[in-house]
Amino acid sequence: MRVGLTFDLKQRYLDEGYSLQEVAELDSHETIDAIASTLQTLGYQIELIGNIKDLVIALAHGQKWDLVFNIAEGLHGLCRESQIPALLEAYRIPFVFSDALTLTITLHKGLAKALVREHHVPTADYRVVRNLSDLDYLDLPFPLFIKPVGGGTGMGIDGNSIVHNRTQLHSGIVNLLPTHKQPVLVERFLAGREFTVGVTGTGSNACAIGVMEILVDPKSDQGVYSYATKQNYLDCTTYRLVEGEVAQECAETALGAWRALDCRDGGRVDLRMDSDGIINFLEVNPLAGLHPVDSDLPILARLSGVSYKELLKRIMDSACQRVGLSQ
Repeated sequence: MRVGLTFDLKQRYLDEGYSLQEVAELDSHETIDAIASTLQTLGYQIELIGNIKDLVIALAHGQKWDLVFNIAEGLHGLCRESQIPALLEAYRIPFVFSDALTLTITLHKGLAKALVREHHVPTADYRVVRNLSDLDYLDLPFPLFIKPVGGGTGMGIDGNSIVHNRTQLHSGIVNLLPTHKQPVLVERFLAGREFTVGVTGTGSNACAIGVMEILVDPKSDQGVYSYATKQNYLDCTTYRLVEGEVAQECAETALGAWRALDCRDGGRVDLRMDSDGIINFLEVNPLAGLHPVDSDLPILARLSGVSYKELLKRIMDSACQRVGLSQ
């Protein structure tokens, strides 16, 4: 089977003058090489395509693939993750992972929370702040947590993301709105344990491969799983597998959100407990990082006894079954 690989290479954008934080979500050579070589060992014929501009050129020249393994995050706008899927849908080329609609909704954390809440999945009360005047109508009790509505990899999140009063809230919004040029999600701060759940499969076939608790040293951004913390996770973060009743509750909540948002094939769902021990949906990552050593999903899989090769196999099996392809 001929499989194309679409991706945004971090070094390519750094060479064009983008900053490290601007390209934080994008992939390294190591990630691309690991995915390509692993898929080859699974028997697939791999062709590296590249980013959206490379894909446009390839499509214009009439190139086709049986399936595209899409991990391109995009760089601009709140629809950036859906740009390549939309192109592939227009050309009727099947691809791995979620479709353009789901990737648009899930990147906007407010829309994602609204939809999962409609499906009775617990999530913290929230508001989306588009300008400073919106703060006049904000009626949530403190403490609150603030972050860019469409950020990833902890961008815009630091020790100041937890706000305890109106002054801190105003200061945080004043900083985030112009810096990230997008609305800000303001949600009730959940004081309990933080988890991420790995998921493979689609719809009724989706299953949790493991539940991982994230423990951040309080000395690192006040214990917030921030951009800086994620960049230095080896020094300030501990990951541990969760089992038993808590793991079951996490898996049920994660799968409820996964299905509500129509996510496909593989990814991660982030959760956090409130002060009453209720597991709440935070956000979903339907294009989860796939660096074999450093990314949360492969770390979680490894802790759960699932190798990197097996993880990619499950993702590919889901995609092939979903679109009616056999290797």
